[in-house]
Amino acid sequence: MNRFLILLCFLPLTAYAQQKGFEYEFDHERPWVELQTQIPAYPDPENLLQFDAGPASSNSHYVDAPSISVTEDGVVRFTLVTKSPQGAMNVSYEGIRCQTVEKRTYAYGRNDKTWARARISRWVDLENIAQNYAQRALHRYFFCPGVNMVKDSEEAIDALKAGIHPRAIRY
Repeated sequence: MNRFLILLCFLPLTAYAQQKGFEYEFDHERPWVELQTQIPAYPDPENLLQFDAGPASSNSHYVDAPSISVTEDGVVRFTLVTKSPQGAMNVSYEGIRCQTVEKRTYAYGRNDKTWARARISRWVDLENIAQNYAQRALHRYFFCPGVNMVKDSEEAIDALKAGIHPRAIRY
């Protein structure tokens, strides 16, 4: 009988612990997990969509349309092509996280039109690095307008072709 009474005393504690676990899972997001990334085909010049990165840059900036992917992990991935007025060209495969305003470089293009994986590939804040003007423009005006991520690559391509996403806010 005493054992039964002791068991009855612990039942409310067990129920409370289960409820707290449920509330924690309900109120807190699960940790973010990035999906595996596939490097796309090297960009073809006929698929490049030019965009305005703002007055801070004299370079021309392009996104390779077929490389754009919008994934379940909340990342827009794309190939960025930057051309200087003198003709030098940089190619990189990158990702932008709309929710955290971060970018990551996965690979760099080589002169022989192949990819070299980035030796250091990590998420970095877009706002605190001055050289990220092209990525900031893509975040603000094309891929993450009004803080919401585009729903698919077609929406991103339409925004690039139009010169700005309809939901974007000009600063």
